[in-house]
Amino acid sequence: MAVSIRLSRGGSKKRPYYRIVVADARAPRDGQFIEKIGTYNPLLAKDDEKRIVLDTERATYWLGVGAQPTDRVARFLDVKGVRERAARNNPNKGKPGEKAVERVEERQKKLDDAEAAKVAAAAAEEEAKVAAAAAAEEAKATAAAEAAEAAAAASQAETEAVVASEVEAATETPTPEAEAVAEATSEETPANG
Repeated sequence: MAVSIRLSRGGSKKRPYYRIVVADARAPRDGQFIEKIGTYNPLLAKDDEKRIVLDTERATYWLGVGAQPTDRVARFLDVKGVRERAARNNPNKGKPGEKAVERVEERQKKLDDAEAAKVAAAAAEEEAKVAAAAAAEEAKATAAAEAAEAAAAASQAETEAVVASEVEAATETPTPEAEAVAEATSEETPANG
């Protein structure tokens, strides 16, 4: 006969109270049991001494005979120091499922794309600032060159005006030599008339 140490529920609705019993594994949960070895009252505070009451001598006897405790009772036995319970390790239990992994990857991809767009926008903005500064420098240089050209053109125009005025002044007042040459040429050419 397979014997187990398990909880048998008592109490009213929403007010559970459990007996820790040794029973045939085939018997119903709240049915016939072989021996009651303790109680568990989950309504009491966790640090209350009466929350778990267990006859450790009888529990040790039944474990020696071959009774198998359920998970919850194995925890109680570990707390009372009757039997050490090995910690379970299921590394796959905490891993997310395939769809959750896909959602996380999509979310990460969107964040990466947004970050890349942000960096590109910042780079474009910086480039625009550099281009604007270069355009301003070029405009200043162009304006300076135009001003220099205008000044050069003005000085050249002034020089041309001075030269032109000198030429005009020179042509208005003939020199005595020029007059003599002009008279001589006019006398030599006969008037065909």
